[in-house]
Amino acid sequence: MFEFPVVQDEAERAAIETAISAFVRGFYDKGLADPLIGPVFAAIPDLDGHLAIIENFWSKSLLRTERYEGHPFSVHVNLPIEPEHFTRWLELFVEAARESLPTTQAEQAIAKATHMAQCFQGGLFPFTGADGRPSRHPPA
Repeated sequence: MFEFPVVQDEAERAAIETAISAFVRGFYDKGLADPLIGPVFAAIPDLDGHLAIIENFWSKSLLRTERYEGHPFSVHVNLPIEPEHFTRWLELFVEAARESLPTTQAEQAIAKATHMAQCFQGGLFPFTGADGRPSRHPPA
């Protein structure tokens, strides 16, 4: 579903790799400073190691490198997040992507991130609570 065209030019690939690094770091800087998602980001035990993993994820997604092997959903299952975290996460993501990535890759990353946010939210909050809000648990 999200297999983007291969970037053949090595200089362009190198420039996109540099942009991915700037994007990921810029996004996490925004996230850490944000009152809603900042506490979730601040709880990451090895932030530098995490950023390297995220850079590898976006390199694989946007450039089809083989640097990432993992399952992002399982990492997020037990985080203290609520549905409103997804909205803010995506706002900051879009902002950072458009600031740092070339236009084509920014729009590709935004499309993938939007899809991921929808999937993660549906997986983490599969029920509707008595109040009509998404819930991790079936209504009592």
